Amino acid sequence: MGSLFEVVVFLAIATLGAALARRLGLLAPIVLVVVGLVLSFVPGFPQVRLDPDLVLVGILPPLLYVAALETSVPAFRLNLRPILLLAVGLVIFTAFAVGLVVHLLLPAVPFAVCLALGAVVAPPDAIAATAIARRIGLPRRVVTILEGESLINDATALVLLRVATMATIGTSVGVGDVAWEVVAATGGGILVGLAGVVVFGFLHKRITDAVLDNALSLIVPFAVVFAAEAIHASGVVAVVVTGLGIGHRMPLLMSAASRLQIGAFWRLARFLLEGLVFLLVGLQLREVVRDLDEPLGFLTAITAAVLVTVILARFVWIFPATYLARLVPRVRQRETGPSAKFPIVIGWAGMRGVVTLAAALALPLTLAQDRPYPRPLFIWLAFAVIVVTLVAQGATLPAVARRLRLPPDDPMQDALSAAGVQQQASRAARERLDALADSAPKAVVDRLRRGLEDRTNLAWERLGGTVRETPSQAYGRLRQEMIDAEREVLRAARDAGRIPEEVLVRAYRDLDLEESLLRQETE
Repeated sequence: MGSLFEVVVFLAIATLGAALARRLGLLAPIVLVVVGLVLSFVPGFPQVRLDPDLVLVGILPPLLYVAALETSVPAFRLNLRPILLLAVGLVIFTAFAVGLVVHLLLPAVPFAVCLALGAVVAPPDAIAATAIARRIGLPRRVVTILEGESLINDATALVLLRVATMATIGTSVGVGDVAWEVVAATGGGILVGLAGVVVFGFLHKRITDAVLDNALSLIVPFAVVFAAEAIHASGVVAVVVTGLGIGHRMPLLMSAASRLQIGAFWRLARFLLEGLVFLLVGLQLREVVRDLDEPLGFLTAITAAVLVTVILARFVWIFPATYLARLVPRVRQRETGPSAKFPIVIGWAGMRGVVTLAAALALPLTLAQDRPYPRPLFIWLAFAVIVVTLVAQGATLPAVARRLRLPPDDPMQDALSAAGVQQQASRAARERLDALADSAPKAVVDRLRRGLEDRTNLAWERLGGTVRETPSQAYGRLRQEMIDAEREVLRAARDAGRIPEEVLVRAYRDLDLEESLLRQETE
């Protein structure tokens, strides 16, 4: 009961912290980390030591899965080169840069364990980057690149960490061993992920009950991770591949009721998990600093060195990766060189998160031949990187984006594209209706034609801007008033005993669905 009470307390604090962040116009991850930092020193407040396995197997998979479900596969494929350059190339570059700096400052510590620390702090957080990027309205391509990077970079870092850890504990690691580890982890993860798409896609298509479909969706990321771990493959890669595949085919695999319920469920699950994760990161501060015994001057110097290396390495990699690729004729013909504003924003969006802390806690207790090393110092360095990048870079990223004045996505172009496609869809729907018109009363067919016309008009109305109220907005405003009046009558009838509760619930459900549709159409 005590543990359950603590979980409820943490969830309540995470919810209140997120609500406070919205009220103040701040970013929830930053607020929750700061709240956790403060609460970690409150006497008597429950202290939780993060279990690395809980994070890497229990929390990360569902968050990666829902992010992959919502990722556009065509956009991901179109931006695959910059995504891989960041998620693979930058992670390796940062890991070696940090490992070299730490080894220079701690020459008695083997380079392999310094490289392990580099792998720990190398990957930006999958949650923070995309949450902040979407919140401040960065251009769609920048968001896609950051999302794609955050989906894959954990796999690169964890594979590199596994190889470096093998060397630190005395296992002989050669070039062949490294190559095999990469192939086995990545290739095995891809195969397990593709198998997950086939198996769970088949099950989703056969299930007609929305509740069962939702339950299966919750099981998928954990089942895929356990299957990948069983063959020593990358669970991160497996989850991402399965999520991308299921998300891309979701309209063909699930009913409308299932998609609506799954979307609502994952929004709630992600909200709670993300809030809990960032709160728990902040709560680790007291545990992290308790075991430190280095002199303050040295601790400050090495922390600053690692932070500067982590931040600068991202910029040092991004600019050549962005512009040198344009020297290839095929790339130059397909893409124009972007403004320097884009790599600056992407470079500043390198916030670290809970995976970094979990990986740090998974560092070996001792080296080969039971030789000690400053493990508490390494955990502190990882923690400092998380807090500084998340709070400093996350808090200033909106200002950086505003100062650079990145060209936003053109809403008129989006509306024009949507209207054109809606026109084609309406034509197909009208042809289908005409073919089936003889099988229904004329009044029903006429009603369907009017509804189709209204939906087509709504798409074109969005091209008119927001200077005046469009006909569809007027319709939504008036229909909302009518729905409110209907609800009052239904509630009064229930209270007076003229209708049972079941009738009220069904009527309210229909009105709620119509109101949700109205809100989506007028937004």
